[in-house]
Amino acid sequence: MSPKRYYTPNAVIFITQVVNDRKPVFQNLQQIELLRTTFNNVKELHPFMMLGYVFLPDHFHILIRPTGSSTFSDIMHSVKPNFTKEYKKLVGLTGSLQFWQKGFWDHVIRDDVDFQRHLDYIHYNPVRHQLVQKPEEWLYSSFQHWQQRDCYPPSWGWSVPETLKDHGWQPPEVDGCD
Repeated sequence: MSPKRYYTPNAVIFITQVVNDRKPVFQNLQQIELLRTTFNNVKELHPFMMLGYVFLPDHFHILIRPTGSSTFSDIMHSVKPNFTKEYKKLVGLTGSLQFWQKGFWDHVIRDDVDFQRHLDYIHYNPVRHQLVQKPEEWLYSSFQHWQQRDCYPPSWGWSVPETLKDHGWQPPEVDGCD
């Protein structure tokens, strides 16, 4: 049974999407650039603002706000097949391919505190997964953008952020919902 999706006008949505079988496809810069391009192309069809993101080897987290009549489901249901189609061309695959884990996990951001907690989670995630020691070392996230806007102090994320530690907060693993 699919979970109930809640669509709130002008809401910011946190989304987690995992690659099928957690294959580390996004270790390759070419695939990360393809994912960025796909998001930019989908933005033309289903307008949204990308407020935060992190692309990890086998999954990604994004914070988006749809700005047109499309829902976040419309956005994801465009990103996933369009990326898969272009990925198959890029690597020379034919036939069917289940690239993504079925479904995605979403959370409607409730307030400024919830937004900050999710943004911090996104930016701390590469450290949590032991891919880097400091958030600024991971090039495939919006961390540097936010840090340049003075939203993070210079040593932020060198230890577990208070916003995450205090709440013991982690999104659940995606388990084939949608």
